[in-house]
Amino acid sequence: MTTADTATDVFEEHRSTLTGVAYRMLGRAADAEDVVQEAWLRWSGADREPVRDPRGYLVRITTRLAIDRLRQAQARHEAYVGPWLPEPIATDFGHTAPDTAELAVLTESVSLAVLVVLESLSPLERAVFVLREAFGFPYGEIAAALERTEAAVRQMAGRARRHVDERKPRFEVDPEQRRDLTERFLAAARSGDLDGLLALLAPDARLISDSGGKAKAPLRVLETAGKIARFVMGVRQEVAQYPEFVVTELNGGPALVLISAGRPDTALTLDVAEGRVQAVYIMRNPDKLTHLTGRLPGAGGQ
Repeated sequence: MTTADTATDVFEEHRSTLTGVAYRMLGRAADAEDVVQEAWLRWSGADREPVRDPRGYLVRITTRLAIDRLRQAQARHEAYVGPWLPEPIATDFGHTAPDTAELAVLTESVSLAVLVVLESLSPLERAVFVLREAFGFPYGEIAAALERTEAAVRQMAGRARRHVDERKPRFEVDPEQRRDLTERFLAAARSGDLDGLLALLAPDARLISDSGGKAKAPLRVLETAGKIARFVMGVRQEVAQYPEFVVTELNGGPALVLISAGRPDTALTLDVAEGRVQAVYIMRNPDKLTHLTGRLPGAGGQ
């Protein structure tokens, strides 16, 4: 690994893993890309001759950079206007996961429901959870990456897993059912079918919207089916003004993206359990939608 070409090839071989780690750590695609770029700069300038495990070496760099950035980001989140949601990303694990079990793990670990819960972990606990649960790294490798003992890492992994299990909403990952409910939710919203919306929503459903104060959206979490349905009815005319929309896959599940002037304006995803909508996530912060331009049909072209 002494030539520039070889260094580039090795890095590109592991780029998707590094990006996956960084995104799950930070919840922002742009921040993840910055971290991966910084990892590349460090890799390209390092003495690579003694490196026997490039993947482990690169994951260590990326994880440490992500922890540093996450600590800085947590302070910014405290001053954020309204609820904060992770940045939605286009996903398609079908061609990268070798089996159904791995596909389920990848899908869950990148879901908005899990990423929201991960926000309440410490940076170190989040790193342990991501490396262990999403990517299956051995405890010894995680300990080396974080410069902690293996015993400490095992304790952090147990705490993080319990924390996520206790707080993670229970939802089904059946993509066909989620897609069907997403399309029915849109149809009811566009037609003004209040009863239809109420029938789709669980009684204790929650609606969380992220605008960052840069677009019209509720600045508090809406709770109960009635409040959510009335809110949707209140913005129905605005939704109807969007002639273009795409039902696509974001964060491992079906999502609705409204297109305005060729750019994503709103992304909506649903969590589903027992055949009803348990949570509605709405992203309207334009800064968190820009990266979807050009990746969706009708959004900037391809």
